[in-house]
Amino acid sequence: MTFVVPEFPPFDPDLAARLEARIAGKAKPPGSLGRIEALAVQIGLIQGTETPRVGAVETYVFAGDHGMNADGVSAYPSAVTTAMVATFLAGRASVNAFAGACEVTVRVVDAGVDADLPAHPLLIDAKVRRGTRNAAVEAALSVDELDQALTRGAEIARRSEADALVLGEMGIGNTASAALIMHRLAPAALDDCIGVGAGHDPDGLARKRAVLECAAARSAADQPLEVLREFGGLEIAMMTGACLGGAEAGKVVIVDGFISSAAALAAIRLAPGLKDRLVFAHVSAERGHRLMLQAIGADPLLDLGMRLGEGSGGVLAAPLVRAAARLMTETASLDEVLSGAIVP
Repeated sequence: MTFVVPEFPPFDPDLAARLEARIAGKAKPPGSLGRIEALAVQIGLIQGTETPRVGAVETYVFAGDHGMNADGVSAYPSAVTTAMVATFLAGRASVNAFAGACEVTVRVVDAGVDADLPAHPLLIDAKVRRGTRNAAVEAALSVDELDQALTRGAEIARRSEADALVLGEMGIGNTASAALIMHRLAPAALDDCIGVGAGHDPDGLARKRAVLECAAARSAADQPLEVLREFGGLEIAMMTGACLGGAEAGKVVIVDGFISSAAALAAIRLAPGLKDRLVFAHVSAERGHRLMLQAIGADPLLDLGMRLGEGSGGVLAAPLVRAAARLMTETASLDEVLSGAIVP
């Protein structure tokens, strides 16, 4: 494997102290803005400055298909992945509606869709292969395919000119892969990781559980790269690379829901110092997500009962990230107010 995992040393304690003092000196009661104050400090530390800025925000919806879907781990066929990619590119999905309201650009990444997609200005062709292999019977990816996915994800994040990146996904069957990743890397009991995904009825959920039990019994992998290789998917592996590459480039990386958090979990297990450089947008209603966030030690910004994916929760958190940065740079200090230096 040629992908090199970056190292993330602890944040500069002197900068942290200056940022905290700067927040404490603002014209407001101490602590009165709660989590936004901590978020403002975190953004300053990520960007390495006392005057952080979050202007442009881009959402990358990484799309890929899953071989396990042949065994019925989803209530929907894999063709829905391709149909939803077209919907994103047409600007008609939920994430597009939210992005328009929040002034966020949506881009789609073909990580491994099981179709040949026509070129589009908002589509990034990073396809490694047309879907993963069936992880219930064999490794989802080869070593080389995993290496390509990690490398391409990191490159996409590094090349972005945005200040903040939202990592979202689309892939029928990807809650199955995410559940297996959580099972091995949290770690957690497999049953605690398995949810209804896109909408299983009880029979469908039982079928999904049986397939995942088979996949888990097939491989004892418990190290991040091997877990990603054994259980997929390409969009998850590519988001893992994007977490690492985006953070290495000093960007604010906003993690969406259950599947995006599985990618972040793998990235953090590869590079533990990464955790404080990620912003976790929300806690999903998908079974297992709250437990996964606890295993990571993450404190999400929102709890809206959402479980859509697509980067939708991350987009809704983007205005909070922008507001936190502006708190640091645009709010007057108490000294300025009391000295009369502030004039209309």
